[in-house]
Amino acid sequence: MIYVGNLEAVRDFSDVRDVVRAYALTLERGDPGEVYNIASGKGIKIRDMLDMLVALSNADLKIEQDPTRLRPSDVELLIGSSEKFQKKTGWKPEIPFDKTMKDLLDYWREKIK
Repeated sequence: MIYVGNLEAVRDFSDVRDVVRAYALTLERGDPGEVYNIASGKGIKIRDMLDMLVALSNADLKIEQDPTRLRPSDVELLIGSSEKFQKKTGWKPEIPFDKTMKDLLDYWREKIK
């Protein structure tokens, strides 16, 4: 059983490998003191992310919403824009979200062996 909060919220997820590449480009091409957003620019519903992980896991899992995990201040939609950073550096996310989820699951499978 997996107890969850709000599965309808939409978030912008970035693969850490893309983010590290963005950090390196910031050092090379960014303007000192300038503020940049690093984001995929794509929203993923938490429910869709969980469904993807469950499907990849091949596990028979039951998901149940736990009211104590709901946050009254939860923002429904958070999607970033890295347009300014992309124009400055040429960076864009390269790793597809489904690959990120598969790699994450594979990492934890190996870690708990």
